[in-house]
Amino acid sequence: MGASQSTPQQDEKVFTPDTSLHFSEDVVNQLADHQASPEIPPDRQLTIDAHIRSRIQAELGRLHQEEERVREEIERALEKENLDRERSMAGEESASEDTTSAGSVKSSAVLMGDLEELRQKIEKYHARQDSEELSDVRAKGEAVAACYRSHPSTTLDCWRAVEDFKASVAQVEQRYVNSLR
Repeated sequence: MGASQSTPQQDEKVFTPDTSLHFSEDVVNQLADHQASPEIPPDRQLTIDAHIRSRIQAELGRLHQEEERVREEIERALEKENLDRERSMAGEESASEDTTSAGSVKSSAVLMGDLEELRQKIEKYHARQDSEELSDVRAKGEAVAACYRSHPSTTLDCWRAVEDFKASVAQVEQRYVNSLR
């Protein structure tokens, strides 16, 4: 009873044209050649390649943007986590004992300020050193060079200028060593 409904019908319909169709041998050969070798024409291949390249570039651009967005989110999350950790550590340290102890935890902003202050002090120190002490050493070094130029064949005549130069260098070195103590 239900089996007759699920079986496919075997009625095939065949249409026969009233006129006969004839194809030239060139058309038949061309169709046979295309069927035998499914080669894509060069201009069609170039179009397909260009389309594929453009889709790849678009996808690559989208992936780069997505990667940049994810990287920024990660950096923001890490920065927030680090600031929270620094605040909690600084809060625990100040709540525990003396906040002026050498082991107190400082935030990165405070540390950056301290580093900048140290850089400025070092620059001032180097500027002072260059202007006061090293000018004498430079002058004596130039005197030695001038003496050698004026006495090219008798360089031993410049021994006094050399000794003055050595003494000024030793004096600057001694001041530097004493300043480190």
